[in-house]
Amino acid sequence: MTKAEIFEFFRRLAELNPSPETELEFGNTYQLLVAVVLSAQATDVGVNKATRALFREVTTPGQMVALGEDGLKQHIKTIGLFNGKAKNVIALSEILVERYGGEVPQDRDALVELPGVGRKTANVVMNCAFGAETFAVDTHIFRVGNRTGMAKGKTPLAVEKHLEKKVPGPFRVGAHHWLILHGRYICKARTPECWRCPVVDLCAYKDKVLAKGARAKTAA
Repeated sequence: MTKAEIFEFFRRLAELNPSPETELEFGNTYQLLVAVVLSAQATDVGVNKATRALFREVTTPGQMVALGEDGLKQHIKTIGLFNGKAKNVIALSEILVERYGGEVPQDRDALVELPGVGRKTANVVMNCAFGAETFAVDTHIFRVGNRTGMAKGKTPLAVEKHLEKKVPGPFRVGAHHWLILHGRYICKARTPECWRCPVVDLCAYKDKVLAKGARAKTAA
């Protein structure tokens, strides 16, 4: 995709959704961090169902530590890999209390040092909580980046680096949300709904599904 096409791509998505947001539910930055950690290999819908009661009870790292690992597990046992996630959430909460006065650090390098927090999670927190121009490449963004030709790469980091270079200034904060939502609801994994895609003419994907009910020739 050319620079002009990429600009038009985001311009159209921004016109349709001027203020894109994460679909994870949270009340403060700490709860956001916990929700993103829990969302690894899980759906936002599933995480939200599990955290609604949890977040009414727990709003700070200190309260999470007091709840304890077993108590946390009771809240999140419907989420995949909940045992390991509970251990990480308690451990990161202890570190936030001990090192950061209970606050979430506004620094990606500090975030990735926390248990259970990888680069993608740190990028989400930096973007959603602090308005940083970060690109958290999940499976949706990885697919959309490669399919459209906007940011081709064999790894999430490669796609992220391309996005950092190519996404134009006016759209950098919202780009990661627009791409996730586009991949989740239109540019789907098995059968992309190109027939209702607002940016179909800008996309380089060869096997577009241009009729409702048609099947994709290949998966991507």
